[in-house]
Amino acid sequence: MKLLVTGGLGFIGSNFILDILLRFPNYEIINIDAEIEGSSHNNLKDIKKNRKYKFVKGNITNQLLIDKLISKVDIVFNFAAESHVDRSILSPKNFIKSNIVGMFTILESVRKYKKKLIQISTDEVFGSINKGSASEESHLNPSSPYSSSKASAELLVNSYVKTYGIEAIVTRCTNNFGPRQHTEKLIPRIILFAKNDQKIPIYGSGKAVRDWIYVKDHCNAIIEIYKSGKWGESYNISANNEMDNITIVKKILKILGKPSDLFYHTEDRPGHDLRYSLDSSKIRKQLKWKTEFGFDDALEQTVNWYLSNKNLLKKVNSKTLAPIPWKSGTK
Repeated sequence: MKLLVTGGLGFIGSNFILDILLRFPNYEIINIDAEIEGSSHNNLKDIKKNRKYKFVKGNITNQLLIDKLISKVDIVFNFAAESHVDRSILSPKNFIKSNIVGMFTILESVRKYKKKLIQISTDEVFGSINKGSASEESHLNPSSPYSSSKASAELLVNSYVKTYGIEAIVTRCTNNFGPRQHTEKLIPRIILFAKNDQKIPIYGSGKAVRDWIYVKDHCNAIIEIYKSGKWGESYNISANNEMDNITIVKKILKILGKPSDLFYHTEDRPGHDLRYSLDSSKIRKQLKWKTEFGFDDALEQTVNWYLSNKNLLKKVNSKTLAPIPWKSGTK
């Protein structure tokens, strides 16, 4: 089996590649990555010499390159995406290009060469949910340029399934955490600030709720969907670990032995969704998938991973991760 993984130098993509090669050592993987923000060769340094793994530098909007790569594989796992909400608010153009035009480029090639596709999407496509949880049939209602671009990609996939009959599946997952996540994301940011005994900035009231899942559980879910999922459908992936940002901050401060009040509130970002929540009963009932990692243990493992990778934390500091002055920054 030959796989093309797009965005494989990123957080979730790199963890997925490592899991695949561990579980299926005879599989061959081509990883294409544009080496933009969030990508790092250090994420896959342990398999650099693995003969089953090949890296190609390139952008998923390059039709000739994508055609060449997809023609050689059996299935595409599309992790490639601009994924940081803050940056999408400040500079949406790159998100439209990568997440929509890139999706179109992949779909055209998948259609041409009759290959299979698994599109990695996000719970953010449903927007803020006050009560209950979004099912696979819920209405898409994205709030940010990032989530809108991911919702657009989903609609493109669905149209190619219905119009051209391609074999594709869309997966949506809640907030991931774990090793190799870029330091612009919430949990690595908290670790960085707390490690330096600096107060952690929290958007608004800090009551924004997310459902957190350990990245290995997410990767296991994608593998189960690849093995047993039904083509043409979508699957929600969640861990039922809903908690607000202040709770996350306090848990990490406790692990690090820091004061529980080592944080402050800053200006909220525009259009900040209060709560995301996914109903993942479909994958649990139909594919018998379940999470394997408890939140608190996985969070402690994650904190320890960042502390043991000091070179990663040296590349950034609290100044580079300072809160964005939204009122001036969005004009």
